[in-house]
Amino acid sequence: QVQLVESGGGLVQPGGSLRLSCAASGSIDTINAMGWYRQAPGNQRELVATITSAGSTNYADSVKGRFTISRGNAKSTVYLEMTNLKPEDTAVYYCNADIRTSYSTMVKRYWGKGTLVTVSS
Repeated sequence: QVQLVESGGGLVQPGGSLRLSCAASGSIDTINAMGWYRQAPGNQRELVATITSAGSTNYADSVKGRFTISRGNAKSTVYLEMTNLKPEDTAVYYCNADIRTSYSTMVKRYWGKGTLVTVSS
């Protein structure tokens, strides 16, 4: 019943900016950490950034200083502000969240379907 939906992807020029959004919905009790991963064609999925429920953040070295992850006040949304985008940032970006549902005592990791970011001139 849990669903994560990303939005905000698209085509941008090198040096441009985009903001990705992800909203979690369903039979959610609590959400712990949330994050963003990405996967370029032919590559494995890699971590981009994570944020805990307390607001602690971590970033991949390749995006430090350019990307900012944040969460909404309700803690059921996560954002990724991307600036100074480079062609190598081109990938499908996936939202994830560690969630305890209303019908389970276990925390599980859920994934969105992804949103495509293309950086090209």
